[in-house]
Amino acid sequence: MRLTPALFAHTEAAMKALLTFEYPADGALSFYFRQNRELGHADRGFVAEACYTTLRRLRSLSARCPDDHPRKLLLAAMYCLRGWNLKQLAPILRDGDAEWLAVAKAAKTDEWPPAVRCDFPDWLFERLAPRFPGEIEALAAALNRPAPLDLRVNPMKTTREAVLRQLASDHIAAEACRYSPLGIRLEEKPALSKHPLFVDGSIEVQDEGSQLLGYLVAPKRGEMVADFCAGAGGKTLLLGALMRSTGRLYAFDVAEKRLANLKPRLARSGLSNVHPVRIESENDQKVKRLAGKLDRVLVDAPCSGLGTLRRNPDLKWRQSPESVEELVAKQTAILASASRLVKPGGRLVYATCSLLTEENDAVVEAFLAAHPDFRTLPAGELLQRQDIELPLAGDALRLLPHVHGSDGFFAMAMERA
Repeated sequence: MRLTPALFAHTEAAMKALLTFEYPADGALSFYFRQNRELGHADRGFVAEACYTTLRRLRSLSARCPDDHPRKLLLAAMYCLRGWNLKQLAPILRDGDAEWLAVAKAAKTDEWPPAVRCDFPDWLFERLAPRFPGEIEALAAALNRPAPLDLRVNPMKTTREAVLRQLASDHIAAEACRYSPLGIRLEEKPALSKHPLFVDGSIEVQDEGSQLLGYLVAPKRGEMVADFCAGAGGKTLLLGALMRSTGRLYAFDVAEKRLANLKPRLARSGLSNVHPVRIESENDQKVKRLAGKLDRVLVDAPCSGLGTLRRNPDLKWRQSPESVEELVAKQTAILASASRLVKPGGRLVYATCSLLTEENDAVVEAFLAAHPDFRTLPAGELLQRQDIELPLAGDALRLLPHVHGSDGFFAMAMERA
């Protein structure tokens, strides 16, 4: 692609907006593109990739740059990380740029502090390094790479084998995911929104790790089930399909907009057992009326999202110890409230896409101490019953990008006595 001053000016303006960290990066970029509709598909792709590369490696790029000006951060990202040479960058270079870029590229990275090498803020490195001894740099490297594009097959409409055949005939390179029975991983990231398989509901975009949470819940035909923090409904749709569109599946969320995003996906899916319900809070009367009546409840709790840095690199700069502390209080309250819905012998699954102990093990331990009528279930055995071989240490499901190739997830399945 030929780089022009005008395109780079757009990239710099977008980067400047992202670096305020006022809004999520994907939303801020979408807003910028709506405000600048003259940008074509390829131009938007360039802007997004350049900005996301810079966000992923912001700490180390700052160490290379004379200052943290968005223009210089972008130039350093393109020259030092993405392999652009001075001839390709010539249209946008100013006097002195070639000299400082040469110094930036020659930086002795092995002399940097470990947190800088990992592109983590200090507080996050200090929490993760003891949690992942000997693995922290491998984990960081995986989190600093873009995520692959994973699909989930809708078993109400088709099979994985049929989808793979169709993709191959459309010259879209794909393979079956390693763990999820319904997962497909694409080699590249083609636009799929108008592909027949997507339009007719045969496939949905969903990370393999997220798919495995559905199998941990393992709902059965005819059961009463709730996805307590449904969001836009990716896991809800999987649960509904595993139930073969029987029984009753509640999709609870406090955000009307997120539930509105579920409706077109639900229409494509062909499911008739899903009931989206907006609630005011975890203590809503609509929730209380279901106390002790549900067979399975999934609590995919609001969290720091630090396991999804491959997709949302801005989160490591937007989160803080204080925001995590607030989230833990929210997670604790939501889990306690959701647990009331589970009937004796029923299953409760607590999950996050966080890597932090305080959002994961600590929340579960506090919950179990306050609710002795619940006991943990071994995740590895639950998955093995569904022919999913995933060696795990302990009862929890722990997924890591450098080990499993998925986003980072934690989940604990519990049963009520």
